[in-house]
Amino acid sequence: MKTLVCRCEDVLAPEIEAAIDAGHTDIESLKRYTAFGTGVCQGKSCVSVVAGMIHQRCGLAPELLQPITPRPPIQPVPLLLLAAEDEA
Repeated sequence: MKTLVCRCEDVLAPEIEAAIDAGHTDIESLKRYTAFGTGVCQGKSCVSVVAGMIHQRCGLAPELLQPITPRPPIQPVPLLLLAAEDEA
């Protein structure tokens, strides 16, 4: 059975575990290595899961882990707005 950690970027639990085992033991490093948290939700649904995985594998307290750095756009932009023709 596959366990999906990040729905936006299709990152699976084994990918996060392998990255942690490779030495990526902080949220930002894991984000850069696996691309979790870089989708539409900007980590709102997966950061806590990944923090828990780091806690289980490394013993680091989840509340001590730094959150990821959000990247623009802060709010999702509907593709309809980007694809709209100019009204010139």
